Amino acid sequence: MRIEKELLRGWLHEPAGAPRAAMTLFHGAGSNCEAPLMTAVARAFCEARYLVFRGDLPFRQDRPSGPPRTNAARDQEGIRRAASELRAMAPGVKLCLAGHSYGGRMSTMVAAEDPSIADALMLLSYPLRPPSLKKPRVDHFPSLRTPALFVHGTRDSFGTIGDMEAALKLIPVKTKLVPIEKGAHGLPPNIAASLPEWLSAIME
Repeated sequence: MRIEKELLRGWLHEPAGAPRAAMTLFHGAGSNCEAPLMTAVARAFCEARYLVFRGDLPFRQDRPSGPPRTNAARDQEGIRRAASELRAMAPGVKLCLAGHSYGGRMSTMVAAEDPSIADALMLLSYPLRPPSLKKPRVDHFPSLRTPALFVHGTRDSFGTIGDMEAALKLIPVKTKLVPIEKGAHGLPPNIAASLPEWLSAIME
């Protein structure tokens, strides 16, 4: 089902029967919610009885291409709106904030600011250190109180597996890192089938 509201644009994937969990799912900086990885992940979790909102972040709603500009706060508000909508649609079930690259980073920042917003995080190719930056993007990691699954390629140019292992030590709650052998920053859509099982250890 297509959804278009203020700061919200995307697709709602409704499982057969009552949902056992819910998920917001957002794309990376150079992509949108129609990317093959996004659609594959949404379908996999819908089949696992998640209610999934697969959406475009506000920066992508404003223009069809190009990276985010400086208004990260507006993108974070879009994630909050999506989470609030899913809480209302599926009261009483656990909620996961999920995203690829930039969408995942924005989700971690929302959760660091308000730990009550979600029960879990799923970060696909967390953009730890883009080639143009020397300092890793981990300042908010010590503030995270939400269990998190990180899925990261062994050939990701935004951070090695060793870099990720060191960064996750800053998070004071349960985390799980799943390396994808030979995976680059753009993870292959075929990993989607395995994600519900990997996330289950975090969601329980």
